[in-house]
Amino acid sequence: MKLSEYFEKARGLGVLSTADSSGRVDSAVYARPHVVDEQTIAFIMADRLTHANLQSNPYAAYLFKEEGPKYIGKRLYLTRIREEKDSPMIEQIRKKKYSETEGKYEGMSKFLVFFRVDRVFPLIGDKE
Repeated sequence: MKLSEYFEKARGLGVLSTADSSGRVDSAVYARPHVVDEQTIAFIMADRLTHANLQSNPYAAYLFKEEGPKYIGKRLYLTRIREEKDSPMIEQIRKKKYSETEGKYEGMSKFLVFFRVDRVFPLIGDKE
């Protein structure tokens, strides 16, 4: 199944993990990614620790566990390729997919951070 189809339908919990230039790891709950194409995804970020880590270390991992009792989901291994500050696309994505966050980051700069998808694994196991 294509990533675009998967993340359009799947419901669950996502966690994005990054590390700074010294290797100190951070994990944060993130919504489903915006799938640009099958090799590129994007996340909306505030200027917090995850975003700061990506300035010195472009690598990240995104774990998504589907709702339900079984361990079903995806693990994406990512490389940051670019970002846009206060991009008009952010509002388009938020209104379309994430209305529950409306007003939460009012007045803060927001970044649309694009990643190349390097590898995709199931939640459990090592087969791509």
